Amino acid sequence: MNEAPLGLLSLILVVLIFVSAFFSSSETGMMSLNRYRLKHLFQKGHSGAKRVTHLLEKPDRLIGLILIGNNIVNIFAATITSIIAIRLYGDLGLVVGPIILTLVILIFAEVTPKTIAALHPERIAYPASLILRPLMTLLYPAVWLTNWISNGLLALLGVRHVKHNESDHLSAEELRTVVNEAGALIPARHQHMLLNILDLENAEIDDIMIPRNEIFGLDLDEDDDEIAERIQACEYNRIVVYSGDINNVQGVLHLRNVSRIFTPQGLSRELLMENISEPYFVPEGTPLHTQLFKFQELKHRFAIVVDEYGVVQGIATLEDILEEIVGEFTSNISDNIEEIFPQADGSYIIDGTATVRDINKNLGWELPTDGPKTLNGLILEHLESFPEASVSVRIEHYSFEIIDLSENLIQTVRATDLDEN
Repeated sequence: MNEAPLGLLSLILVVLIFVSAFFSSSETGMMSLNRYRLKHLFQKGHSGAKRVTHLLEKPDRLIGLILIGNNIVNIFAATITSIIAIRLYGDLGLVVGPIILTLVILIFAEVTPKTIAALHPERIAYPASLILRPLMTLLYPAVWLTNWISNGLLALLGVRHVKHNESDHLSAEELRTVVNEAGALIPARHQHMLLNILDLENAEIDDIMIPRNEIFGLDLDEDDDEIAERIQACEYNRIVVYSGDINNVQGVLHLRNVSRIFTPQGLSRELLMENISEPYFVPEGTPLHTQLFKFQELKHRFAIVVDEYGVVQGIATLEDILEEIVGEFTSNISDNIEEIFPQADGSYIIDGTATVRDINKNLGWELPTDGPKTLNGLILEHLESFPEASVSVRIEHYSFEIIDLSENLIQTVRATDLDEN
């Protein structure tokens, strides 16, 4: 090689630099691939994705192959550079050659190709796999020996070897980040729905149920005319039927059966009892995702929520849970009644029956949700007594002034985020 023409040596050096750039870009391209897109393309039968997936099954071997190839090329390049530099500059070439080669490799074989590969990993990784797979077979003994020694050292240092597919699993919070970062790839409404599904695990049936004091029901102790009037005034699909007290539930009447309980003489209590269905009770504190599966499994759409003593706390429907995912879609008149009213001074007038979870969701606040479910309950818990009107209470950095109080219930509150004022 010392007798070879400078032109030939220069050509070989250029080729070696291109080969070094190939190995550098291949490494970055392989490691920068979106693993979930890669899996998707693999399942769709993409040939490049299949080759890359095979190589990435054992990333230590792939990295070993690339580093072996890159180091062999760079050593040959350094040798040829030294020969060329000595011929041109004599002994001074021993100093000039390494400096020039370092700059050339850094710019043309490292930074530039790796930057391109990081920006366009698929364009680099898939074509590169056509060369890397045969090279893996050709250099397998050297790759195996290198990795055997390397893995042995890692074992001595207590570093556990993790399989590639084990590191690809996402936690719920990581998945939430992926959805948030999807941008225009996923429509905003779909992102919202996906995040709501993840939130179901953090919510309980108490968070979405209609509370006991707002249950619309039929009391069998009332006379027939009163029951008939309540049925006519009902705006729900299902009505709880009880006797005397809401805790004495007899069943649930579906409005589609209303025509069957009336005769020419009026309401028939016998037909009413024949057309009510067995009540379905669920314990308070049931996670929403669990209750959703229960509704699906048992083919129910309506549940009565009870506490540990069997006392009715409220009612929940399948629609209530689905609305937690897709948003409001019911046309009930009562569902159009607002509970939060913004004021010009930056405060909010809020109904005491509004749930803490809805307040947090609509206003972006962070009121505690591990205690009472309604604003009324939250304020009473902090005051530890029934207050007078105009009393104010501070919960974290939020101020609540009681405006209207009746029947031991806080009806209306003026709420202010003190951090924003």
